[in-house]
Amino acid sequence: MAARPTWKGYLKISLVNIPVRVFPATDAAATISFNQLHRECRTRIQQKKWCPTCQTEVATSDLVKGYEFEKGRYVVLDDEDISKVRPDSTRVINVMQFTDASAIDPVYVERPYYLAPDGAVAAEAFAVMREGMQGKAAIGKVALYGREYLVAIQPRENGLVMYTMRHASEVRSMGAIDELNTVPAKIKPDEVKLARQVIGNFETEGDLTQYKDDYQEALRKVIDAKIAGEDIAEPQEEAPPKVVNLMEALRQSLERVSTTKKKTAKIDTGREAARARPEKKRARG
Repeated sequence: MAARPTWKGYLKISLVNIPVRVFPATDAAATISFNQLHRECRTRIQQKKWCPTCQTEVATSDLVKGYEFEKGRYVVLDDEDISKVRPDSTRVINVMQFTDASAIDPVYVERPYYLAPDGAVAAEAFAVMREGMQGKAAIGKVALYGREYLVAIQPRENGLVMYTMRHASEVRSMGAIDELNTVPAKIKPDEVKLARQVIGNFETEGDLTQYKDDYQEALRKVIDAKIAGEDIAEPQEEAPPKVVNLMEALRQSLERVSTTKKKTAKIDTGREAARARPEKKRARG
């Protein structure tokens, strides 16, 4: 099924305005979700809106938005009031600056979206700006779902990816974590050297496509077994890892990796030798 855009507007870079469509980059349907049922009859429950003062259920048409400015005191805003809040970013992704892509701190990143040109006329300008942004990230603002977001936009394949970002006021300082005060300032060079050797043995190009959600797969098996009326084997709980000497743990890690590599090398060498070995010629009669 083709992806559907959740927002349409313009990507504004200085005097350049490119019609774009915004698509969610993630698929919520890929995660198993549950409904709440009544244990007695297995009926899906209804969550009703209830007014404790009037002791009655309230229809959706009778609901209003209220902001609590003091304890128990609210100011009511209707749709007309909210419609007056129309920042420049309501229909425009307004780019304000560019920076190196590596300068984007992951702690600020919230959710990814894909940007695509809206129509054939916009495609050429879209392609030119995408190519010109290689290695860069655009920082801008856009209004989505009733609030204004700070966003970062970067080239990705033949399109652009836009990340909604947290504002600085929403990010807690690491100084607020008391436990980090116990981290020693001085560390032993020998331990760091050994740690880097262990890390080096696990370095890859960062291909995340090789990983799958083992929990979701196991949960699906449990669901299928319940549907089929089969017994579900309970897995054995793993014992918590023992706290061992750091240097000893690092040495054992290196030895384990070295042993694995040697075994793999022997298997590969054996296969290569078999391929390279010339076939025996049959004796002619």
